[in-house]
Amino acid sequence: MSATARPRTVTYCHCSDCRRITGAPVAAFAAFAPHQVIFTPSKGPRKSFTKGVDRWFCLDCGTQLCARYDYLPDDLYLPIGILDQAADLVPEGHSHANSTLPWLHILDDLPRDGASGRDRLNG
Repeated sequence: MSATARPRTVTYCHCSDCRRITGAPVAAFAAFAPHQVIFTPSKGPRKSFTKGVDRWFCLDCGTQLCARYDYLPDDLYLPIGILDQAADLVPEGHSHANSTLPWLHILDDLPRDGASGRDRLNG
């Protein structure tokens, strides 16, 4: 997989769906326009476990490759942990902050959207 441009945005997601899919207490994703991401050989079949969310997974190891959200139709969200440039992809905000695990304390001054953050992410 490769991208032909820098991501439009990078964000943390604290929703329970992303926590379950990633197996982590918080997820972080980079948003790209679909035409900016090249999957080799392909991103595989689409899976939908939650209404309005489509996800694609590596057929060999099961790692999530990307997700598309109905309310963010212009972007593919790639987990930053699978990208070689992860160290350079600094999150710009928190989505679903109202679902943050009570023992998780990320001390930053980034915007925190209580729910999806669609206005900020579509901005």
